[in-house]
Amino acid sequence: MTKDTTKEQDTQLDFEGQRSDEQLLFVFRRHLISMRKGFYLLLIPFVITAIPPLIWQNNLELFLLPIGGLIIGLLLFSYHFILWYFTVYIVTDQRIRQVTQRGLFGKDVIELRLSKIQNISYNIPGFTGEVFKFGTIVIQTFVGDLVIHQVEYPDQTYNKLQDAVNNAVRHQEEYEEVTN
Repeated sequence: MTKDTTKEQDTQLDFEGQRSDEQLLFVFRRHLISMRKGFYLLLIPFVITAIPPLIWQNNLELFLLPIGGLIIGLLLFSYHFILWYFTVYIVTDQRIRQVTQRGLFGKDVIELRLSKIQNISYNIPGFTGEVFKFGTIVIQTFVGDLVIHQVEYPDQTYNKLQDAVNNAVRHQEEYEEVTN
């Protein structure tokens, strides 16, 4: 019985679509600031519905209005939270996989082999980017560019990506030497 459980543990994958010979290096997502539209949609209904009870204070039923505004705001916020939470970037020793949540039920998946990456760069957009520690990472390939906006700690993510790409290129070159 212990042999079966160790086999199951060995074949257990870290993410959906992972290959058996692939090792997960790290996972990152966009900065929380990319959800600012969700925060606005949380606050605006609450603030708007809080105004009538302040104007007509003698009408007690109006004090239930901000609760309804908060519930509507939470529903709108939760939609944006789901989009943010389920959009991830998975980096393995072989590839980068971008999983983008589209609505409640759709998703897009883009994969780039690390050995095909030409260049990686990052940009921090001024004062707010420095204060909140977010920026843009651009991954250039032969086919085109993968631009990832509002990445948390772009300098650290850039360094990790550079290390992963360098290791993948080195392994690719070693493999080509062995096969030739």
